[in-house]
Amino acid sequence: MKKKIHPEYGPSKILCACGEIWETKSTRKEVKVGICAKCHPFFTGKQKLVDTAGRIERFNRRYAAKTEKTEKAEKAQ
Repeated sequence: MKKKIHPEYGPSKILCACGEIWETKSTRKEVKVGICAKCHPFFTGKQKLVDTAGRIERFNRRYAAKTEKTEKAEKAQ
């Protein structure tokens, strides 16, 4: 193996936006993350449910008109 071409592997800190800090090893001295298991909504129980039914209905209304036009054009040919 060639010498002096690999990054140094040593102690590292992982810092979350919520203030949580972990000690680990990495090639980087510090790693900043935006969300962790202590502040993620899924793990904290504060998960918000999104109404996707409204989005699906809006999508179907928007593109149903386009499919009707293509069907009429195919019948005309």
